[in-house]
Amino acid sequence: MFTLHHESSQTKARTGTLKTDHGEIQTPIFMPVGTLGTVKAVNQDDLLKKVKAQIILGNTYHLYLRPGNDIMKAAGGLHQFMGWDKPILTDSGGYQIFSLADIRDLKEKGATFQSHIDGSKHLFTPENVVDTQRILGSDIMMILDECPPYPAERDYVENSMELTHRWAKRGREHFLKTDPLYGHNQMQFGIVQGGVHKDLRKLSSEYMASLDFEGLAIGGLSVGEPTELMYEITDFNTDHLPKSKPRYLMGVGTPANLLQNVAYGVDMFDCVMPTRNARNGMIFTRNGKINVRNAKWKHHHQPLDSDFPSELAQKYNMSYIHHLIRSDEILGLELTSKHNLTFYLWLMEQIREQINNDTFAEWYPKMMETVDQKI
Repeated sequence: MFTLHHESSQTKARTGTLKTDHGEIQTPIFMPVGTLGTVKAVNQDDLLKKVKAQIILGNTYHLYLRPGNDIMKAAGGLHQFMGWDKPILTDSGGYQIFSLADIRDLKEKGATFQSHIDGSKHLFTPENVVDTQRILGSDIMMILDECPPYPAERDYVENSMELTHRWAKRGREHFLKTDPLYGHNQMQFGIVQGGVHKDLRKLSSEYMASLDFEGLAIGGLSVGEPTELMYEITDFNTDHLPKSKPRYLMGVGTPANLLQNVAYGVDMFDCVMPTRNARNGMIFTRNGKINVRNAKWKHHHQPLDSDFPSELAQKYNMSYIHHLIRSDEILGLELTSKHNLTFYLWLMEQIREQINNDTFAEWYPKMMETVDQKI
């Protein structure tokens, strides 16, 4: 399912292909986040033809609550429901255990949530999140895990990791004894935890590898720890993951984050940043970051970058984009969101090219500085 193509001679960066029944994914790759079965402000045709997304994300917790498993099953799964025939990865609800800590109850059996929609209570177990993701029909499903906060006491992190391990074993066993519902194969990824403690990270990596998941994710980072610490733990963690499996760093991040973590051997990324920041007026470009709400763009009557393949960059004057965002016009959200996702996918394409040409090690440090500067 995963074929490794080329490894950088001076970094741990690598290219590969992850094969699914809905298409091949060229790695390293960024996955746009479509929590509720939609990437906000971007339709599916534009995702495919303009953004050139190879895979997107859906969220098991949110889709379970609304529209619900009955409707999703009647629709024939998430691909049919949303009209997307490329690969989909679904999270398990584990992040909601972290982010909705004030409305959940965590026990050995699973996590009981109070719905943020209507207050109703629901139990997520390692087994029933597999069942829900069978109904969703995602190409890649994630196990149920607990993501400890940062900072947290070591004892808490260790106990949390051990709970995730027990849940992982139960989830893997249930995955292996159940079948897909819609005639296409599904994969299951494990999630490594351990906080910022290297000995726990090593232990968790080895345990998750022993369960022979189709891929392995690095979880529990980008939850408030300093960026340099996130880099240090990721660099350490990839040393203890099998080379033969895709590595997914969950919830990361900025363009500079992607570049550095690719150098540390990560293959897959997701983050709401390109679309969320777009809706607030931040535009990512190959020359740096722009806050289009700033007054300086009010009088900029030229397109941003006539050579960059997005409508925002080529077609519309920046004064118009400034006007749309300042006026809260829907078109502004659409154009900035599509542009930022196009930039992220363009950046990943450049990364793959540099790795395959064995020029990545020289290229990426300068690129990190460039994309992180403010214009």
